[in-house]
Amino acid sequence: MDFNLIWQTVLIFVIGTILLKIGGRKSISQTTIPQVVIMIAIGTLLIQPVTGRGLWATFGVALLLVLSLTLTEYLQLKFDVTESLISGKAVTVIENGTINEANLTKLRLTVDKLEARLRQSGIVAINDVQFATIETSGQIGYTLKKEKQPATKEDIQNLIQLIQQGQLPDLTNKTTNEENIFTEIINKNSSNTPNHLQ
Repeated sequence: MDFNLIWQTVLIFVIGTILLKIGGRKSISQTTIPQVVIMIAIGTLLIQPVTGRGLWATFGVALLLVLSLTLTEYLQLKFDVTESLISGKAVTVIENGTINEANLTKLRLTVDKLEARLRQSGIVAINDVQFATIETSGQIGYTLKKEKQPATKEDIQNLIQLIQQGQLPDLTNKTTNEENIFTEIINKNSSNTPNHLQ
């Protein structure tokens, strides 16, 4: 295998990684049909310079791509800067129950798509969320506000102790008709989401 083929293969890996990073942070399961078509087309275009060189050259190219991927993953493990450059970091999209519009715009993610991800996680209201992030995998990570978190076994044991001691906690401040992100689907409107991010 000649040196020209080696640098072309490494260059294909680097340019392909950059192009897919520019394309956005969505996992394969979340990509749309056009995005899949574009990724396949980019892959086909990138590999054209080294095609037609025979079976062993193809195996060599495949091995170099795998080695490049392994080296990249190793560098990400060892150096935080490399991880940030290649994979990026999680981006906050909700802070203290408020949508971070600037970060949603950077991610090219609409409020509707964010709400869909929250619904899939069982969250009914954006106001219930303390923080939510879009992870480098494209998945959503979140933590609920303290008062909206599910009760733990310790919470239940403490409640039982209070009841046994004759001290009943005040449970009357629970609201039942809160607007949540399912309301938009049912009523086809939403009063508190920015129109320019729909």
